[in-house]
Amino acid sequence: MKLSTYNFLTSMAIKGVKVGYPLKLTITKQNVVESEFNPVFIEKLLPKLDWAALYGAAQVAECAEDIPPAQPDNIADNEALLQKLHHLLFEIDVLEGQLECPETGRVFPITDGIPNMLLNEDEV
Repeated sequence: MKLSTYNFLTSMAIKGVKVGYPLKLTITKQNVVESEFNPVFIEKLLPKLDWAALYGAAQVAECAEDIPPAQPDNIADNEALLQKLHHLLFEIDVLEGQLECPETGRVFPITDGIPNMLLNEDEV
């Protein structure tokens, strides 16, 4: 699972959950897969991301020293930061770990890079 995907996942489908975001991420196994840097794509993706969740993922992936805790102004002019964001969002691949609902504590395992977000019948 790429961390760009993580930023969009929610557990809002669970009965009684109002927001279900951001999910608490735990990484037990990750891999780095290099990919082509596209600064325009990163710039267009930024308004859709929750910066606090992005920074939290950076902390869990041990890349927080390269990412500021608050989204800086004029980020499009900072190519070094765009490259760091590209690395965080598209090159770090979470192979094993879990996602936890912030409201219910429900855990969703990540196995072989795939988060299992299936719910039991009594949870919907």
